[in-house]
Amino acid sequence: MDSVGLHLSIDYVGSSGVILSPEQKAALQTSLVILQNENKFNKVYFWGKIFGVKDDYFVAQGTYKDEFAGRKTFYSKDCIRWGLLPPATQAMRTQSKLAKGRFTGDPAYEYEHVTTKKVGEGEEATEEEETITIKEEDRLSSIIAEIDEDVRIIPRGAFIKAPTGEVVSNRSFEGLSVAESSKLCNYMHFREPLVLNQKSLLQRANLDKAIDFMDNLEEDIPRGSWALQFERGSGLVVLRSLLWPGYVFYHVPGTRCLGSVYFGNGEKNLDLPFML
Repeated sequence: MDSVGLHLSIDYVGSSGVILSPEQKAALQTSLVILQNENKFNKVYFWGKIFGVKDDYFVAQGTYKDEFAGRKTFYSKDCIRWGLLPPATQAMRTQSKLAKGRFTGDPAYEYEHVTTKKVGEGEEATEEEETITIKEEDRLSSIIAEIDEDVRIIPRGAFIKAPTGEVVSNRSFEGLSVAESSKLCNYMHFREPLVLNQKSLLQRANLDKAIDFMDNLEEDIPRGSWALQFERGSGLVVLRSLLWPGYVFYHVPGTRCLGSVYFGNGEKNLDLPFML
């Protein structure tokens, strides 16, 4: 969700339980502008909020001209002071999955995971315990990266791939029509393509390379992991993720007004394939 006009945009997702107090709105509106100026970002997005036991994490992301390259993630507990999160490496993400339970709200908190491994062979084999320490700050960064990869979406045509390879905002995008808004194939995963590379040459030939360079939601597995709903008549379309409960995307058909936000515990619904 673009930080410009945040105090108005947040109302579009109010029906999903996404609520900020007037104090939080005012603090975010000011601090995100300062964050953008200090880091010389092209845009700053309010990513959402992850609930903790003691404190909650407010999350923002800053981008430069290329939306895919150089994205930086920040967290705050008071909507005023922001701390930079480390980039989520593959090793960090694998290790973070060992940490169970809710976030505490303390970035310095360390989770401990004990594993047992065999040393030696035959009768001389012994068991040794190995303790793996996972920092909450690393876990937070990993969860945000995983949510972005799985469910961060945009309407088809909102961003284009320039001849230089940069992914930039499409200035000629005027929004999806009401009819187009009702189809999952008109929404794309805002990340490097995964399924697109597996398509046949004939399928790729029918795609617009400048627009269709990302995977669309119709190809998501499991099928039915998105709930699409019109609100305010047909004046607002809302998509909610069932895989990551708390992720909400909104778009006002026929306009450039769109955005997404995540308000949740940072827990993935692993039982979804059995629930559909």
